[in-house]
Amino acid sequence: MSICPSCGAYSVVSHCCICGALLLQPRSAKGWPTTLLLCLFLGIFGAHRFYVGKSWSGFLWLLTFGLLGLGWLVDLAVILFKGFKDGRGLPVK
Repeated sequence: MSICPSCGAYSVVSHCCICGALLLQPRSAKGWPTTLLLCLFLGIFGAHRFYVGKSWSGFLWLLTFGLLGLGWLVDLAVILFKGFKDGRGLPVK
């Protein structure tokens, strides 16, 4: 649920039902370029996952070398296409 910055009404869709203003979706405080660089150079050890707040999967990546490299490749593709989410489920900006 979002609050419209124009009229203050509550809305559950991408635009305000009262005034029609576009509501911005919340984004992560973590940066996309940093996440990408961490994944490229230290992704096999899960550094990008620790950075965005996914500690449990970061430990899994660390212990299994990025799920034997397959998880690292999948994460790299997801980050490149800007679909990677942080530990709170927000898209990385």
